[in-house]
Amino acid sequence: MSILFIATLDTKREPAKYLKEQISDSILMDISMGKHEFSDADIPASEVAKAGGSTIEEVNASRERAKITQIMTNGAKSIANDLYKKGKLSGIVGLGGSTGTLMISDVMKSIPFGVPKIIISSTAALPGLATRYIGTGDIMLFHTVVEIAGLSGLLKNVLDRAAYAIEGMSKIKPISSVKDKNKKSIALTMFGICEKCASFVREKLEKTGKYEVIGFSAAGVCDRAMEDMILEGYFDGVVDLAPGGVGEYILGGMRAAGPYRLENAGKVGIPMVITPSGVNVMSPPKKKYKPDYYERKKFDLDKHRTMLRVNAEEMKMVAEEFARKLNKAAEKSKIVFIFPLKGWSSIDYEGSAIHEPETDKVFIETFKKLADKRIVIKEYDLHLEDEEFANKVVEHFLEIFDNEK
Repeated sequence: MSILFIATLDTKREPAKYLKEQISDSILMDISMGKHEFSDADIPASEVAKAGGSTIEEVNASRERAKITQIMTNGAKSIANDLYKKGKLSGIVGLGGSTGTLMISDVMKSIPFGVPKIIISSTAALPGLATRYIGTGDIMLFHTVVEIAGLSGLLKNVLDRAAYAIEGMSKIKPISSVKDKNKKSIALTMFGICEKCASFVREKLEKTGKYEVIGFSAAGVCDRAMEDMILEGYFDGVVDLAPGGVGEYILGGMRAAGPYRLENAGKVGIPMVITPSGVNVMSPPKKKYKPDYYERKKFDLDKHRTMLRVNAEEMKMVAEEFARKLNKAAEKSKIVFIFPLKGWSSIDYEGSAIHEPETDKVFIETFKKLADKRIVIKEYDLHLEDEEFANKVVEHFLEIFDNEK
């Protein structure tokens, strides 16, 4: 197995050549779009362009930067994934500026979780770009601070550290060998406002000795990554305590978890238990507040994050989207949706600023009206953070999980 090293040799040849020499077993792939005569790459840019459905001559001659960037990225993805499927990939390292880092990160995000990934970038800390680089990938960003040009002593020091990092990471056991084959893997969404419930559920499931529970922070990124990992076959079941990213996506909130949230368990046919924690609040960026948002009931989580109460009209709309997604999922998956009637999160309790059980009922009644008969709906006169409610979550999960066997 080798470390795949991705760089643009037309602009980063000298530092790329140096870094390759520091890594004992690497395959250098050139994703350059500019014309150059030299060929230090194991996988030249011409091969990448061909894998992307074009030719290097067309790429070099084109002035449509967005188009040729996509061609080279697609080609690099194809080659990297072929190496991975053939068992030849022990890690990936990339070297780039803004464009190069975006291209390399797209390639890395196409490779499954667990394969070591490091991007050495002079733009790693630029506002707005770092989150785009990482996205839902398990990618390490190494900020060079100095420009990636020439071979100064400072740059060599950065490249030396990166070489040691990727070599060390590449020696880590692959996911397949660290997964406990005697336990089922369960994905669990959690968020600060349902942390107590999540802890109860995790502990109770793990105490059975049958399950390994993997938590995902449902803040819009990790829960989106969870959906990807469900499709890749990492999990045997899902306890989705915090599916608020579905509504946030519709309403333009910061926890938006993308268009496929809550769908992939149904695609692979694994059981789900769902609660509505965080569904009755939203967190739009303050710079995008609508006039009525300033009048909404709210809860300040901290000085950076404010949760606004979702109104009845919005609750109905979000419930309709939940029903649409889960009705489709119910074709292959067993689903239980559990509602706690005394509050949906730690900030939603009698006397709190956002507590509106009558508005929550709009969601419940809309969902009940539209839900497929195969979806089991339970209501309990409990608060979501009560240990007794966590017991109900575990009880229903074990029931449907046993029925899957």
